[in-house]
Amino acid sequence: MSKRDYYEVLGLSKGASKDEIKKAYRKLARQYHPDVNNEPGADEKFKEISEAYEVLSDDEKKAHYDQFGHVDPNQGFGGGFTSDFGGFGGFEDIFSSFFGGGTRRTDPNGPRKGSDLEYTMTINFEEAAFGGEKEVQVTKEENCENCHGSGAKPGTSQETCSTCKGSGQVTIEQSTPFGRIVNRRTCTTCKGSGKMIKEKCTVCRGRGRIDKKTTLKIKIPAGVDNGQQIRLAGKGEAGMNGGPAGDLYVAFRVKPHEIFVREDDDVYLDMPITFVQAALGSEIEVPTLEGKVMLKIPAGTQTGTKFRLRGKGIQNVHGRGKGDQHVIVKVVVPKKLSSKQKELLREFNEVDTTADSSFFQKIRNWKK
Repeated sequence: MSKRDYYEVLGLSKGASKDEIKKAYRKLARQYHPDVNNEPGADEKFKEISEAYEVLSDDEKKAHYDQFGHVDPNQGFGGGFTSDFGGFGGFEDIFSSFFGGGTRRTDPNGPRKGSDLEYTMTINFEEAAFGGEKEVQVTKEENCENCHGSGAKPGTSQETCSTCKGSGQVTIEQSTPFGRIVNRRTCTTCKGSGKMIKEKCTVCRGRGRIDKKTTLKIKIPAGVDNGQQIRLAGKGEAGMNGGPAGDLYVAFRVKPHEIFVREDDDVYLDMPITFVQAALGSEIEVPTLEGKVMLKIPAGTQTGTKFRLRGKGIQNVHGRGKGDQHVIVKVVVPKKLSSKQKELLREFNEVDTTADSSFFQKIRNWKK
């Protein structure tokens, strides 16, 4: 199935700004995060959203995507041609057919890099903020220890394929009105390896590789955000024929916090205060990621007022300082009052001059 357009995934039009991309991602991520959305398909939707954001939030990747879309320009002809070229075996076949010569082919038994792997690690809010280390189990293909990756039964060895004579390809010649056409195709006997195994290893059954669970220690970078990933070179699947191992990409999924909300490197907190604290002023204890601190609330503070605690946010993952914590106070109106409290509030109301303000006068005098 073809991938959806990344802009469509985030509900944006092409050319959206960085800020628009970020806001769209955060909105959708909160909606479809597996820890808060148990509906079928939410997990896949969240992965799709994270993948789109990872590309569009990176200037270089975004420019590449805007120009080529999901097609890799380094693969073939931008996806415009099929692999068999209407009956030819590939670009090498077309080249040799029209120009009568053969092009150099990669040795089928030469060293090849192993496949890259991806692992999604779920971490909590604090682990993302402060970093840490976790052990994970990753299943990946490794060379079979019984046959040392040859696929042949111990004591025996691979033999050269009798069909392609070890080249991994067979040549098919055809006479046409335009002349002789030469096609080269992958040998079906050895499947392009150039080797045959008469007696297969009983452990890997001739594959030369087995699936193995490996325990790895993953270092979580301090300040990593939801959807970001790190690359662990050489921790992917084993290479072929002595080639280097692939890489392991670890993508982080951060669980939402009970009281804190993250915006880039800043942290936001809704802090309830009483009517008395707001009216008379007070000094309150506020939780932060690093412990509790005291915050002075001036007299007459209105609900929704925002206070900033410098340096109490999250360490930037690239080491560019720390964010701030923003405290938004919410004045809580009590639902139940004692007789004494009601009496005191009535007395307060009698002497309150708030209703004489110009704003209240405008409301009182307004007519339809």
